[in-house]
This record gives sequence, C-alpha cells and structure tokens, in this order.
Amino acid sequence: MADKTLVILISGRGSNMEAILDAKLPARVAAVVSNSPDAPGLAIAARRGIPTAVVDHRRHGDRAAFDAALAAEIEKHAPDLVALAGFMRILGPEFVARYAGRLMNIHPSLLPSFPGLHTHRRALEAGVRIHGCTVHFVNPGLDDGPIIVQAAVPVFPGDTEEALAARVLREEHRVYPQAVRWFCEGRMRLAAGKVVIDAARPREQVLLSPAVEK
Repeated sequence: MADKTLVILISGRGSNMEAILDAKLPARVAAVVSNSPDAPGLAIAARRGIPTAVVDHRRHGDRAAFDAALAAEIEKHAPDLVALAGFMRILGPEFVARYAGRLMNIHPSLLPSFPGLHTHRRALEAGVRIHGCTVHFVNPGLDDGPIIVQAAVPVFPGDTEEALAARVLREEHRVYPQAVRWFCEGRMRLAAGKVVIDAARPREQVLLSPAVEK
C-alpha cells in the first residue's frame, strides 16, 4: 500500500503534530502550514526536514480570502488528508466541503460536550466526572463532525485546568496518531454520517485511559 500524503495545519506549539510525526505512520508529511508566523511548531517541523509555510490570516480581508489562500497552499502538495493539530481558525463551509472526508481535527473534550474554547474550565465548572478528547472529521458545524475515536480521563476533586489539560493532552497524543493511521491504512469509512473503523480487534475502536493511581 502506497503511503498517503499528509498536510498538517498548526497555530502554536504543535505537540499533536509532533505526536503524529513520532508515530512513524504510513504517511508522508508533505508540509506543515500555520496561520501564525510565530508558531513554535514551524521550527520543530523545519528541524525535522519538513517543508513549512505561513498563510497569515491577518493579511487577508475576510475568512473567504484566507480560506482560498490556505487551500492554494495546501493544494501544492495534493494531500490525501489534512490534519488540524491545534489550528485555531474556524474554516468556512466552502473550504470544509472541498476537503470533506479528509479533513481531520482533534478537540479537547468528549464531544458533543463542550465544543469551542475553554473546554477544561467548562468541564470543571460543570462538575463532570469524566473528560477527554475527540478526533473527528470536520464539517461546517463547530466541533460537530463525525466522531472517529475518543479517549476518556477521570476528573479528580481539586483538579485545576492545567492538571486536567495535561491529563487530556497525553491522550490526545495517543489517539490522534491512531486515527491518522486508520485513515492511511484504509480502515476507516463513513456510513450514514458515522465513522466505521475496520479494526482487527473491535476493542481497538474504543480507547479509554487506564485507571490512574490514587
């Protein structure tokens, strides 16, 4: 099976990008693109020999113009998959439609709970006992696309946003590469608006964090 071509979009440090790179997936990362010229992840990608580019959203008059410029940069690489790894811009419906079924994102909550920003703070304020992360395909809704895989972590009494975020981030680094691997290996398909994983073992489809020591 030929390796898939992947473009990764970042806005900041790119820790999920690094997790994907470290996973040694059957994919060629053709480029890392950021909307911010100051994103630390650009330097990390460059040190690994991966081409980088910046499409600065501040240099475009509106979202449609930015989306068009971003798509033009992505299309230089003809990717099979575009992975959003901490990409902090909302993409318009035309862009999303262009990459339907091959635009993937990771969100730091168990969707459909807590879409949008400040997920860890909102989880603590709501008093949930379980929190986590979700890898999903992107659709025009906010954090609303078909769910690929989720991982859960416990919420402990006295947790801070920072402690909970760190616990969730460890799971993000585990499940995002797994989702990309399933895509690259052709083991993922959409059926009736839901993602079906052709996993060798059914339990592969449900990734829950193990019990955390007390």
